[in-house]
Amino acid sequence: MAIKTLSKLKMSLLGAVIAMPASAADLGIALDTAPDLENSGSYVWAHTFAEHLNAIEGWTVKELARGAVGGEAEKLDQIQQGLLEVAMADLKSAGSLNAFAFGLGLPYFWESIDELDAALTDGGIMARINEGTQPHGVRVAAIAPIGDFSGIFNTKHAVSSVSEMADLRMRALDQRQVDLFTALGVSSTIVSWDEVPNALQTGIADGYVNSAMVPVMFGHTGFIKHFTDAKAWFSTRIAIISDAWHQGLSEEDQAHVEDATAAANQAHRAWLGERRAADREGLKAAGIEFTELSPEARAEFQELAASTYAETLGEDALAAYIAARNAYQN
Repeated sequence: MAIKTLSKLKMSLLGAVIAMPASAADLGIALDTAPDLENSGSYVWAHTFAEHLNAIEGWTVKELARGAVGGEAEKLDQIQQGLLEVAMADLKSAGSLNAFAFGLGLPYFWESIDELDAALTDGGIMARINEGTQPHGVRVAAIAPIGDFSGIFNTKHAVSSVSEMADLRMRALDQRQVDLFTALGVSSTIVSWDEVPNALQTGIADGYVNSAMVPVMFGHTGFIKHFTDAKAWFSTRIAIISDAWHQGLSEEDQAHVEDATAAANQAHRAWLGERRAADREGLKAAGIEFTELSPEARAEFQELAASTYAETLGEDALAAYIAARNAYQN
């Protein structure tokens, strides 16, 4: 009888522990790039978030190196289960739970980070993203592009118009990018990021679209020779938080997380505002030729890309993004 009573007591205590608010101490934030405050906007966000919380008594935030807890799929799974508290992730992580999120990466859609930020907050885009991700255990806390607008990199020649891409075979991130390149009249092939160097060196791919500092960060300057400042889209990275962990925090600790998010956003946007000149100098120093797109040439890219928007998002979601963007422009 005493054993049964002791067992019941243990179960009761265990239930009480489980029901307690989550501890603010000893949480991890999984990185998606090298810890480089000069060149990685994603890391600027993560590091600022961690340092803000670490300055508060009772908080210990550890930065987990890229790949330390697995790839994108593994990070997402651990966030959903509450095994990982915070992670820097790709847009697909949110899009796989709520396809509405893919509007953040529409090609040639956004004109500035200020326009995107206004859409996220005043336009209700972030709230609608989270309406679809939180039931799956994921809270999207912030959008933190790795760098400024993406451009077109290639190994062959300068590109100043859509027609000049006709002989290139581009690396695509996913089917959505394949559809975009098809709309542009360009061939492409899906290649994982870790396989990009080999693909460029062997001719499997002739180029990719990414932020200006990426070839320098990842050591691709030995074979990438040309960059077109196409202002295509932001290489969107997102900060995701375990909703189970967040919901278990006290109101005070949730407020600390909100404050840390705001501080990280501010630091990231300040960093982003300084990138264009630095990126140009970095490419020049690496021997990469820099080409500007004329407004007319970019408008042609934009018109062709727009033919993929409805298929990517659906009419209702696209209308919401257009309304949010137009509200800022007007």
